[in-house]
Amino acid sequence: MASTNEWVGTVGVHFGDLPLPRVDRTKRHELMDIVAIALCAVICGADNWVDIEVFGNSKRQWFDRFLNLPNGVPYHDTFGRVFSMLNSGSSSAVSWSW
Repeated sequence: MASTNEWVGTVGVHFGDLPLPRVDRTKRHELMDIVAIALCAVICGADNWVDIEVFGNSKRQWFDRFLNLPNGVPYHDTFGRVFSMLNSGSSSAVSWSW
C-alpha cells in the first residue's frame, strides 16, 4: 500500500496538468490541495460541496501533514467554483488515467 505522500504525489502527476482558467491574484488555495481534499471526501461518502468542506475541516490535522493549505481548507463555494471551471472532457480523461 502506498504511503500518504506517495498517494498525493500520484494525484499531482495525474491532475497537475488540468487546464484551469484561474486569475493568479485571486488564488488563495492550490489546485492540488482542492483536488486532494475533494477526492478524499468523495471516496469517504461526501456528495456535495458543503460535505467536502466539512470533511476537509474535520480532517485538517491529517491534511496538514502533506498539503500546504496556506489559507486553510477552502470554503464550499470555492470547491464548487473551481470544479465548475474544469473542462469536463479533460477532467474525465485525467480521472480515468489515475
